[in-house]
Amino acid sequence: MKQSGVARTLTVSANAVRVLMEFAVSRGASTWALAERSGIDLVTLQNNDNRVPFASYVALMRAGQDLCKDPALALHFGEHVDPSELTFTSQLGGPELTMDQCIALMNHYSALTVEVDSDGDRLGLERRGGQMWIIDRRKNPNDFPELTESMFARVASTGRRMFAAKSFVREIHVTHSAPSYSAEYDRIFKAPVFFDSNKNAIVMPDDGFMIRRPPPASREALERLSVHAESMLQDLEDSKSTRARVESLLTPVLKSGEVNMETIARKLSVSRQTLFRKLKAEGVTFEEVLDELRHKLALDYIKDKRRPLKEISYLLGFSDPAAFSRAFKRWTGTSPRSRR
Repeated sequence: MKQSGVARTLTVSANAVRVLMEFAVSRGASTWALAERSGIDLVTLQNNDNRVPFASYVALMRAGQDLCKDPALALHFGEHVDPSELTFTSQLGGPELTMDQCIALMNHYSALTVEVDSDGDRLGLERRGGQMWIIDRRKNPNDFPELTESMFARVASTGRRMFAAKSFVREIHVTHSAPSYSAEYDRIFKAPVFFDSNKNAIVMPDDGFMIRRPPPASREALERLSVHAESMLQDLEDSKSTRARVESLLTPVLKSGEVNMETIARKLSVSRQTLFRKLKAEGVTFEEVLDELRHKLALDYIKDKRRPLKEISYLLGFSDPAAFSRAFKRWTGTSPRSRR
């Protein structure tokens, strides 16, 4: 997806990333090995509303497959993890929903969990000959078929639990080729699976059934959740600013020292002058974005008393702890040691 000439950095909610990491750990992976291989800072995952680059989520899934020795990890993740564990928005909507209403809600809030590259709504609903086709319209799905696997397995497994129906799914269509673990598709979906299809789709009977869920604790609680979800959507929309994209690219490379404007402009596929102009239009300079990002991250890192100050200095890209200490005192008026 392109926006104003600058590539949009897709993100995943910190909560969804943490749930995947915990699932991989439950199947034998090490938390620290997963974090190191994916480049994910565990401090970021402490706040559910934080965002993690989509590329890091992909790296986490691939690291989990390797460390768990389970190439079908995405299928198993979808099979065993309920939607309510990934996002609170699964609670929104009335106690009874038609499939059309359910798809509309999923489209409205899906970006809060995982942003994808698609034209318009991610999910489409088509009716043909007494069947419903739920179609995933994301672009280039075969770059990360695991996202298709986990979503389809979650829909099938959740639906089977809700309706106690073994034949909840009639067919599965996926655009990727059959993997070595295709037997797991048969076990989980209990329906014909068509690999190398021209679309990613779940086919279900169009029986006019309603999706029934337990009522929320209170109408007030539901309203608070809805307000919070809409606020998060607005924040996500606001994050499409050039400044936010620069921050998302700076965060994983701070410790490498590659924090110059030319490097970030190249990652955004624009010239240094174009990036300078876009940041100026938003009232900031590259140096200010870098300095304020380091300030914000420093305040997060220093809360973790297990992290030595020398390590924090390195993570933020300072040449030595003394340079970090001087910057911290400029930001806060006190030293890192005193603040801790």
